[in-house]
Amino acid sequence: MHVPDGFIDAPTSAVAGVIAAGALAVGLRGARRELGGTGGERTAPLAGLVAAFIFAVQMLNFPVAAGTSGHLLGGALAAILVGPCTGIVCVSVVLLLQGVLFADGGLTALGVNITDMAIVTTVVAYAVFRGLVKVLPRSRRSVTAASFVAALLSVPAAALAFTLLYWIGGTTDVAIGKVATAMIGVHLLIGVGEAAITALTVGAVIAVRPDLVYGARGLTRKLKLRIGGELVDAPAVQPVTVPATPRSHRKLWITGLVTSFVLAGFVSFYASASPDGLERVAADKGIDQKAEEHAAADSPLADYGVEDVDDARLSGGLAGVIGVGVTAVAGSAVFWAVRRRRTHDVSPTSVDAATGPNTSV
Repeated sequence: MHVPDGFIDAPTSAVAGVIAAGALAVGLRGARRELGGTGGERTAPLAGLVAAFIFAVQMLNFPVAAGTSGHLLGGALAAILVGPCTGIVCVSVVLLLQGVLFADGGLTALGVNITDMAIVTTVVAYAVFRGLVKVLPRSRRSVTAASFVAALLSVPAAALAFTLLYWIGGTTDVAIGKVATAMIGVHLLIGVGEAAITALTVGAVIAVRPDLVYGARGLTRKLKLRIGGELVDAPAVQPVTVPATPRSHRKLWITGLVTSFVLAGFVSFYASASPDGLERVAADKGIDQKAEEHAAADSPLADYGVEDVDDARLSGGLAGVIGVGVTAVAGSAVFWAVRRRRTHDVSPTSVDAATGPNTSV
């Protein structure tokens, strides 16, 4: 659903850019809390990996109808794995690199794409996810099921958001009702693929490291006692203060990164070549009449191929590997800086004020 230049007029794109910038500022501030709270020291390294994984899976277009394909948007997956604010930043990093390096998604439309694919999908998905987790039994299966539904609904929500932006600032005269029907219809089908990928990924991570999944925090049930035929909460037990050795996340990180390299470098060659949902609707309804050439069309990695490499399989594979590597480094750097800023914000003065004076001799 990467919107190219020329679909949305300049004033609307500028407003979307302001919205995107404001949301990113809020996202970075919220990410400091998500990466700095309980479990944050484990989530921070995962955030850069999530961005790289989303980049890789977005290269895997899957068929959804005759002559139409879809790909992962990633907002739901990022929100559930690393938190909604961190998730917005994750997807935004991916979209920025795709636009600048791979000529995928217009540069003047970057604000539109971040608003649509990063903000709307993440906010909608996490709101649905939290609502379902509250009413479902507190279990790992419930988290996976809630992930499926949240991801499923996030994709047509993004399609609806694009339709609204097109209604406000579309550059061609097309009946908005036809656009809405076509966009929501095809993206409901794409949502099924998004839901399957999201649920499988979340379920796989929960199976091996539930402590790393933001949406699975606090899943432990309260101990119940039966007294007089009724179940009541057992009294809280004071935990024993034994120094805990944090579990290493290295194995998961390496496995995830290798998987991302394989998906982008090899499996992507077998992805569907059909236009995605937005491209199909744009061609069928005439939305693309004023589409503009991408400003980075001469990039050596444009269209996910390496310039001067004639073999299509090798060219696409190298581009995918480069993309995953750059995204992993860029994403990790951003979240390392966010985490470091959070650590520095906790000054010795504030710690002393919270813990009281040091009375040791």
